[in-house]
Amino acid sequence: MPLEIRFSLVKVLIVLIVVLVPLNFIGLYLTTQCYNVVQQNTGTLFRNIAENDAIAIYRFLNDRVTSIAEIASQQVVIGAVQNSNQNWSRMRPEARASLITETESNWNTQPADAIASGILSSPASANLRQHRELDIRFLKLLVMDANGIPVAATDKPVHYAPVDEAFWQGVLADGKGALYVTDIQYDRTNKTAYLDVGIPIFDENSKRFIGAVRAFMDVSPLFTMLHRDRAGRTLATVLVREDGTVLSAPNVDASLHMKSPEYNAVRDALGTLQGRQAGYLLATLPGGNRLVGFADAGLSPTYPNLAWFVMVGQSEREALSSVRTLVYFAIFMVVVALLMVSLLTAYFFLHRKQEIADIEPSPQSVVKEEDEELVPH
Repeated sequence: MPLEIRFSLVKVLIVLIVVLVPLNFIGLYLTTQCYNVVQQNTGTLFRNIAENDAIAIYRFLNDRVTSIAEIASQQVVIGAVQNSNQNWSRMRPEARASLITETESNWNTQPADAIASGILSSPASANLRQHRELDIRFLKLLVMDANGIPVAATDKPVHYAPVDEAFWQGVLADGKGALYVTDIQYDRTNKTAYLDVGIPIFDENSKRFIGAVRAFMDVSPLFTMLHRDRAGRTLATVLVREDGTVLSAPNVDASLHMKSPEYNAVRDALGTLQGRQAGYLLATLPGGNRLVGFADAGLSPTYPNLAWFVMVGQSEREALSSVRTLVYFAIFMVVVALLMVSLLTAYFFLHRKQEIADIEPSPQSVVKEEDEELVPH
């Protein structure tokens, strides 16, 4: 005799709904947690990239400054500075100041060409040109004596004695001598971003300030290094000043003076302990949310003019695309589950109403039964 199993389809649906609906909500919860973990891990990865880039920037600058300091310690450079100081010391201060002012005013005229030729033909200048050939990141090199007057150069200096410039005052440091680095400058003619670096020269015996080496250092290789090997359409590394001005970003340079919209959110995060410890945030921007990791370049203690920040960011949609689809699917399943519950509730409500209607007699049947009772048999 064949075994027959009978079951109610309604009961099966009830069991499925009772089991699947909680599972769908549990799946949504687990997927959401997974989404948060992936966001945290991705943000931490971006923070680590930003920190590595910050270290690379610090090393890049330190290496160049060390190279300039080595030039300042060479005997041919020190000797040229000492000879110039000795020659100027024979003059009275008034005559010296008058001659420097006159030469500065005529610096771009033909009579000053002989002075420039003498500077460029010195052994110290030949030494500077050799250093530039060995390291192409040096755009120009210049050696100045204690009066700010050039004694050696790779190219003709723009000014004879720029003693009123902030650069010279920074290197002079009230006669004590100090390292001085300007913020990024931009040469529109050559489309080159560079730093103006000054290293003081000290007398070997007395250790007093006797001059300085000035170097115009190309930072384009640094920016190229920051933007290499970046996967993803919206992934970008941005270098900004402390005021939010973009120094370097894909298709953006310092000459555009653009502001970074992400930096406003980063600046707020830097003001909180939790934000600094996390090192990343989800920035809400007009074009959509971006996951941004950030790090202080750590230059300002040594180079006060270089308060730079590194930000590595990507569109949230692209960065978390691997789990976003799962979240959408989990939400869809929860909606389907709620719809199934609603349909089942409606079914039971209508079915129960129909059963009550079948049980209760209609008024016409009641009247018919009463009439039949009144008719004599």
